[in-house]
Amino acid sequence: MAVSLFNYAQFIAECLDSIASQTHQSLELIVVDDNSQRDNSVDVALGWMQQNSDRFDRISLLRHRRNQGLAEARNTAFEVARTDPVFVIDADNQIYPRALSRLLEPVRHREFDAAYTQLEFFGNQSGLGYADIWSKGSFRTGNYVDAMALISKRSWMQAGGYSHLEGGWEDFDFWCKFVDRGMRAIYIPEILCRYRVHGASMLRTDTIVATDRLKIELTMRHPWLQLK
Repeated sequence: MAVSLFNYAQFIAECLDSIASQTHQSLELIVVDDNSQRDNSVDVALGWMQQNSDRFDRISLLRHRRNQGLAEARNTAFEVARTDPVFVIDADNQIYPRALSRLLEPVRHREFDAAYTQLEFFGNQSGLGYADIWSKGSFRTGNYVDAMALISKRSWMQAGGYSHLEGGWEDFDFWCKFVDRGMRAIYIPEILCRYRVHGASMLRTDTIVATDRLKIELTMRHPWLQLK
């Protein structure tokens, strides 16, 4: 489990509770704090981890000395992870208890490079996400696969990890790298991941502001995209 944390003290405990509630028993938990300064995110995470350490095979809290962005927080978690595959989640989101057990088999046996499910929006917005079966054609006009996914560590390495993009879309770029290298992910058509929509979420802030510039940058990185 790779949890990226940045000024989410009010959400981190609920995220970690959802991880501890997984029906799959053998878990490694890695929380990477990207130098939170506005709240006591680290203290909250550390307190929770001390109280729940017996639930996990291995538990780690790492902190960047300077803010490096979401992509590097995820890369740090992959670099230190001893388990393979690795589930990616941000500290404001949650997963349902069956999520990991449903995603694990196709990735563990290397049939696929990653596995993902349908999203449920909650918080300031309710509804379902846009996930569907894996297809290069579906990515041409935009991203439809969230970051919450179980990913082979070897595939993450072969893709070159996550790349920082000013304003967001690291997830879109990461999945496009998979497409560039002929990697495959499998869609599990169940609602097993919960994306919290709130004032500070990427859905509401940086990505919206930077959309036009990001379209240009992503198209330069992946010329087969047809972003309008």
